[in-house]
Amino acid sequence: MATQDSNLSGVIPYINVDGAADAIAFYKRAFGAEELALMPADDGKRVMHCHLSINGGGLMVSDTFPEHGHGFQPSHSHTLQLVVEDGDAWWSRAVEAGCEVITPFQTMFWGDRWGQLRDPHQINWAINELAKPV
Repeated sequence: MATQDSNLSGVIPYINVDGAADAIAFYKRAFGAEELALMPADDGKRVMHCHLSINGGGLMVSDTFPEHGHGFQPSHSHTLQLVVEDGDAWWSRAVEAGCEVITPFQTMFWGDRWGQLRDPHQINWAINELAKPV
């Protein structure tokens, strides 16, 4: 299924959404995701498993399967954070693709430039550009 690479180490978020195929296409547009593996569900309509690489890290995505006790629950207690060098470019691409701005991308009290977004599948994301050394 997935290949052995650096995207299979550390903590890998695994998200379940309604409409995984649409979410995968959206993550390619919004965050430059690269598809590493895709397994369709037996029903031919949903995605059983997808392994993406975004900014050098892994993200796993699948559809929800309410008939197996895995119905959709909106994101409310976690945020997927991307630490990047050019925050403005990442931010602009995500917003242009259709992310909703929750907290504008700006210099925060801790010195980094940071902002929070919500994608059309109700997943929270943050863009973080580390403060430049003085």
